[in-house]
Amino acid sequence: MGSPRRLKKKYKTPQNPFEKERMTEELGYLGKYGLRNKKELWKIKFKLSRFRQLARESRALPADLQEIRFNELKASLVKLGLITEDGHADDVLSLTIEHFLDRRLQTYVFKRGLAQTIIQARQLVTHGHITVHGKVIDSPSYLVKKKDEENVEYAINSPFREDVSKIWGLGKKAPVSIEEEN
Repeated sequence: MGSPRRLKKKYKTPQNPFEKERMTEELGYLGKYGLRNKKELWKIKFKLSRFRQLARESRALPADLQEIRFNELKASLVKLGLITEDGHADDVLSLTIEHFLDRRLQTYVFKRGLAQTIIQARQLVTHGHITVHGKVIDSPSYLVKKKDEENVEYAINSPFREDVSKIWGLGKKAPVSIEEEN
């Protein structure tokens, strides 16, 4: 018996592990987007292939079912901000890995200017300095939804937040220990 939570793998490893072109491409993505390891990239590739597979399958259905299936798929992709409201199956099939990697919280924090480097963005997210809609998200792979784009900011108790002085009182530094508070 296996765990009821993990019914299947969320990624697929490459068939040929030592293919030079693929390895250099993956290393480029790892460096550009600050991924920890190739498994994170493989998860995104698997998610992309799943969406593309659903789009191809919906095209093969009869017209009435095709529209219902594609509207469900389109709703989830529009929510993530990957395609527009008037998107078609061709838009889904033209999605690339970079579209998904740009929606990750780590990349979004870096592009918004909350971090100086992509690695620092990952560190800020994992250490709980970033909130999305007021909720601390500590997973750099979290895909930022279209409606939450404007609500990505520093956490209230983060020392990186500019208005920390307002929280702790005017002109006071945040207490480091209990003794300094008194």
